[in-house]
Amino acid sequence: MMFGILVSAFNAVLAFLLRSVLVKFAAFFALYFIVTGFLQVMQAAGLFPSASSLNGVLSGIPPGVAYFMDLFSVSQGISMIVSAYFTRFIIRRIPLIG
Repeated sequence: MMFGILVSAFNAVLAFLLRSVLVKFAAFFALYFIVTGFLQVMQAAGLFPSASSLNGVLSGIPPGVAYFMDLFSVSQGISMIVSAYFTRFIIRRIPLIG
């Protein structure tokens, strides 16, 4: 009697692991490699700006504008916005959530 209950519980746990956890792991594993591959292709195509081009753009900001950008902490705001967009991008890639 007790052995049958334990076997049934083990069977239910094993079925859960094989049906949901293993399938989700395989799906996320595939998504990881797909996204990594796309990022490498986009980087090789030159779609991302380089550090020297960003430095050139930022050095062209007049001192008065730079003062007010520092006063209003624009650098922190931009990093928060980029982080929020990145998080939104990642969350939208999760099945059943995004």
